[in-house]
Amino acid sequence: MSRSTSRTSPTSGRRSTRRAAGAGLSALLLAAGLAAGSAATATTATAASPAASAGLVQAMQQDLGLTEDQALTRLAQEAAAGDLEPLAEQAAGDSFAGSWFDAEAGGLTVAVTDAEAATDVEATGATAEIVAHSATLLDATKAEIDDLGENAPAGVAGWGVDVHDNSVVVHLVEGAEDASEVRAFVAEAEAAGPVRVVADAPEQPGTFAAGTVGGDRYWTNTAGCSIGFSVHGGFVTAGHCGSVGQAVRGWDNTHIGHFQGSSFPGDDLGWVNVGSGWWTVPVVIGWGAIPDQLVRGSAEAPIGSSICRSGATTGWHCGTVLSKNDTVNYDVGPVYQMTGTTVCAEPGDSGGAYLTGDQAQGVTSGGYGNCRDGGRTWFQPVNEILDRYGLTLHTA
Repeated sequence: MSRSTSRTSPTSGRRSTRRAAGAGLSALLLAAGLAAGSAATATTATAASPAASAGLVQAMQQDLGLTEDQALTRLAQEAAAGDLEPLAEQAAGDSFAGSWFDAEAGGLTVAVTDAEAATDVEATGATAEIVAHSATLLDATKAEIDDLGENAPAGVAGWGVDVHDNSVVVHLVEGAEDASEVRAFVAEAEAAGPVRVVADAPEQPGTFAAGTVGGDRYWTNTAGCSIGFSVHGGFVTAGHCGSVGQAVRGWDNTHIGHFQGSSFPGDDLGWVNVGSGWWTVPVVIGWGAIPDQLVRGSAEAPIGSSICRSGATTGWHCGTVLSKNDTVNYDVGPVYQMTGTTVCAEPGDSGGAYLTGDQAQGVTSGGYGNCRDGGRTWFQPVNEILDRYGLTLHTA
């Protein structure tokens, strides 16, 4: 597939276990061909008031085993946890060691390294858990391993901070543990700090672009991918789907625009301008299978939150957020600052939208597995794409 040679240094602009301050609150999908009247009246909304289409709730019921009432309750709990997260992190101070949504308890859990900080965190309404290593140490450990990323061999699937385990976990492909180059990489990684090594990837992660096939939401002359979220003047998507200047066609084979920005590997982000009779609306398309979903913001969901993905090949599927700031080792090189999920995907889903409730989260990058047997996927956070290119998202 064609890709841009533009990339960032693994140490530049790196995200951390800490939540990014001031995240944007607007993001939605371009849905070409919809009547202009289908766009909702613009309104101000935040993660505190999640609105979910019947289709999104149905997908959560199917993939997460929830009833309709349980799905709606969980969305409300996750929104509350997202609002509480920055306050609880501030209360933890230098003792902060990560946070996540606890689905069983229905609230936010914050890891801290001392009892005094635990008391301060619990005063905010969050649950505190005392651990050994701070987020600062874990992020520094991961940063040292990122510096080894260019030399990561096949057999190393990726690495990232596991807030539940309070360590940096290096994921290996099953059966690759004894390869000499893998052992050498692991030895260097373990010297960086609190590291745990697991061989839990059934195969090397790959992107989910596909060959040009009819029915894909958009395609170039080299790959078929899915539209992510609308910005004013275009849409965001995965960088591996096309290089700067590459023409993009829609589902009906008519011209949409061109890639205006693209970066892969290093990160996996891009955006396409829209014209030629196409326009943007603040909707994630249901591909005819479920009702379309309005998205009213891009407030970042905590680890442990439910998350759903829309893609041209497999439609809607849901899972949970597993991790943030992961490094994924694709065959063309590592991609940094990814968010990991349990949601499945298949070729052609690349670039598609991830949402929690009515909040945009990111665009599909890659992973392994499929939607018959399950798998693991990673997405490029949408707020990073907006910041990189100075884009403004189209919101409902």
